[in-house]
Amino acid sequence: MPIFPLLLCGMALLTALTNALTMRTVKASSAISIEDSLEILIPMRNEERNVRGCLEAALATENCPNLKISVLDDHSSDQTEPLLREFNQKISLSSGSNLPDGWMGKSFALSQLADQSAADYLIFMDADVRISPLALSASMALVKEQQWDFLSPYPRQIARSFAELLIQPLLQWSWISSVFLRFAERSPRPSTTIANGQFFIVKRSAYLAIDGHENIKSEVLDDLELARELVRNGYRGAVADASQLISCRMYESFNELKEGYTKSLWRAFGSLGGTALTVLILTATGIIPLIYTVHGSLTAAFGLTFVLLSRLIAAIKTRSNPFIALLHPLATLLLLYLIALSWWKKSRGNLTWRGRALG
Repeated sequence: MPIFPLLLCGMALLTALTNALTMRTVKASSAISIEDSLEILIPMRNEERNVRGCLEAALATENCPNLKISVLDDHSSDQTEPLLREFNQKISLSSGSNLPDGWMGKSFALSQLADQSAADYLIFMDADVRISPLALSASMALVKEQQWDFLSPYPRQIARSFAELLIQPLLQWSWISSVFLRFAERSPRPSTTIANGQFFIVKRSAYLAIDGHENIKSEVLDDLELARELVRNGYRGAVADASQLISCRMYESFNELKEGYTKSLWRAFGSLGGTALTVLILTATGIIPLIYTVHGSLTAAFGLTFVLLSRLIAAIKTRSNPFIALLHPLATLLLLYLIALSWWKKSRGNLTWRGRALG
């Protein structure tokens, strides 16, 4: 096997091990009482299966006496709105305006919620996220300790179907094995920023100073681009492992997963050139070592072992299924298929999400 794939596999293992030992972690034991005003902002569009679970978990939050929960019903066509009415006395509920030209739906929904808020800290949260009672106060404790302007506490990714089990752990592995996180949190370079919008905390003053979502309104990866915009303007923050206190099941079928990933993978790597480089790296670390190992290459066996160990470390750190790490080559093949499908749909203008065309 060529030496290049072996070096990539070794680097993935070194990076994953370093991050597992040094990355920030949101822990219940770190929770403190937070006196600042906080507001959880949740956009919902056809989320009938998530309304009760999401809000019941958020309403059970402890140590945050000045907490408000606001939900925007974004033109739902299912039972989302009637279910939300059940929580009328406990949350602030609003209806979304019509989507303007040039805006992505989620970014516009979050922008509307943020415009209505006067809280010191805004907490953007997806409807499929479940937070434990101490999740917010423990996350805010880290924000206070580090004097950060934003924090992306990364939830545990719940996966049950075979496709979910293959793809979802790649989310965490992709950044745990590629970026030295302690370096990234001090770097002024937006390209090293890691973020996940499933649960995202930002100081309202910093959010307003960058004009909120205005400058990223057309970005399909709104969470990552919002964090990068903050870093670009001199604000500090980071990603942290919050798998002990926060969970999220993004998709419940292969069709949902396929639509969700294809809507954004074309943009995930910056450009067509960035995508080509990513495909090369994925192939070099996920496919080539297996092929050469099967043909008796000892070097390839070492490379395959390195990358599988990096997957195992990421799985243990983020509380996902460690045995799925052994299926890394198969997971890589599925991801490569989704990347190709995303670019194909983008070229034909067939990208959609939540019933809206994305162009």
